[in-house]
Amino acid sequence: MDNTTFTKNEPPQISNGVNKFFQSKSFQIITWSIAVIILFLLIFNLGMIVGFRKANFSYKWGENYHENFAGPRGGFFRDFGGRDFIEPHGVFGQIIKIEGSTLIIKSPDNVEKTVIVKDDTVIERFRETIKLTDLKIDDQIVVIGEPNTSGQIEAKFIRIMPDPRTEMPMGKLPEPPIPGHQR
Repeated sequence: MDNTTFTKNEPPQISNGVNKFFQSKSFQIITWSIAVIILFLLIFNLGMIVGFRKANFSYKWGENYHENFAGPRGGFFRDFGGRDFIEPHGVFGQIIKIEGSTLIIKSPDNVEKTVIVKDDTVIERFRETIKLTDLKIDDQIVVIGEPNTSGQIEAKFIRIMPDPRTEMPMGKLPEPPIPGHQR
């Protein structure tokens, strides 16, 4: 028989070896290495998610570009003349269609753009804030917003422009000058 005796205060030898391993410098290095690798993989995965979303946005925006913005006059392969850049963050033009919270705007160069009006969109006529239901077909408006993934403009601000032939901020049209008279 084995003459080894254990006392109640002395742990067995196997447990001493395990305790020494968990307290050793090698175990700490292995633990920190695994933690750094896991952190690296999480950051890499986050970067892949962000990159995928950006690529998906660019793809969808590009697929709907011509449908919503109609491209520059004369196509993409000619020299841009300053005004021919399409502005995805806004539009100026005439309302030609109103469907719920969607407006179709015809710009002065006959390009139709889709504008989405959201609940937080500010709509103004002169200094008065108005509602979407106050807009009507043939109103001249300026829209400022952001493009969405479908290439439509999500409006942040809409201002109705007065028709200089019929509306003036002070309520009346200026009198035309009379030839030969000075004021």
